[in-house]
Amino acid sequence: MESYYTLVLIAGILVVFVLLVLIVRDYKSFKAEIPPDVDQPSKLRFFHCVYVLMDILAKNLNRLGIVEEHTLIRLITDGLPVLWDPQLFIRDLHFDGVPVRIYLPREPSAGKRRGVLFFHGGCGIFGSIRSHERVCRYIAKKSDSVLVSVGYHLSPEYQYPAQTLECLSATVHFLQTADTYGVDPARVIVCGDSVGGTYTAIVCQELVHRADLPKIRAQVLIYPFLQALNFNLPSHQKNAFIAFLSRERTVHFILKYLKKDCSLKEPILAGSHVPESVNLKYRKWISPDLIPEVFKVGYEPPLPTSFLPRVHEQVPELLECSFSPLLAEDAVVCQLPDTCIVTCGHDVLRDEGLLYKKRLEDNNVRVTWHHVEKGFHCTMGFFGYGIFSFPSSSTVVNHAVDFIKGY
Repeated sequence: MESYYTLVLIAGILVVFVLLVLIVRDYKSFKAEIPPDVDQPSKLRFFHCVYVLMDILAKNLNRLGIVEEHTLIRLITDGLPVLWDPQLFIRDLHFDGVPVRIYLPREPSAGKRRGVLFFHGGCGIFGSIRSHERVCRYIAKKSDSVLVSVGYHLSPEYQYPAQTLECLSATVHFLQTADTYGVDPARVIVCGDSVGGTYTAIVCQELVHRADLPKIRAQVLIYPFLQALNFNLPSHQKNAFIAFLSRERTVHFILKYLKKDCSLKEPILAGSHVPESVNLKYRKWISPDLIPEVFKVGYEPPLPTSFLPRVHEQVPELLECSFSPLLAEDAVVCQLPDTCIVTCGHDVLRDEGLLYKKRLEDNNVRVTWHHVEKGFHCTMGFFGYGIFSFPSSSTVVNHAVDFIKGY
């Protein structure tokens, strides 16, 4: 028995030693900006350090050929299992071949309920139905809605645009079969966080011309990614080194998602992937000049950069509406449904929500906007974990619920 405990002790010491070596080698990764006015800064710093440590471990295991880098991060982001819920019927189904989990309130309804389609975040690489289980249960119960969480397949196993197409297929299927689930097809709302917000925007844009389907009633975009043309907006500068999703990590994940060479990161951050003609065309929609002054305090315009055709040719997807929905034409935008946009003060993607809000309003689309000043990107992922959650986690989810209840 003593030899057993000795072996365990030695193994533990070796694990700690290896982790310390990895930390020393990648210590710069732990340097994140944690503003004093962010939601619970000490807790955020702790979670960021845990995430970075797991990220370093995943990268090294990948180098050794033991496990794919994204596999370990997926296990972590999936979170802890949730117990049986007496208020909901929960079923795992497939909509047109796409895995979904449907949440139906057990309480009988006098009439048909509204329906909510939910697309989870995670850069198209991480996240799952399981990772957003607590959020989806809460929305279904609090808004008395039939909610469908879409488990689209992830990159790199399923290459872009598989994720967008699967979200679109699941939405079309739900609109066509809403009656089956006791849902009024005229009261279907699409909702998503982060890249799930991207898919929400794209799906709604794709469906504006579908006369054969019921119209989407509303969309909810929670700190969405909406454009890959300009990574030098005020929020990119202000939150460049913020925890979880820094400016550099944003482009890193984009390239991973698209299965592109990560050496393209620096020229894309500088804007060298965009032809001057394209910059001029979209300046009316994507420019620091369009951001309200209150969000531009301390902003300094970047130095001019040169266009590199080589870079542009390798990532043409970045300038397509099916990847950057903020680039959609006014003829499409003006037909979009009522919209709720939630932005966070400490989010590198904050300005994308602000720019889309302006575009929608300029096209006479009804917009409800909530800004969570102390919030940060990924805050919703901590929802439902008690003391491990953040006040902004509940604030963001409740903004979505309150909006949904209005339809």
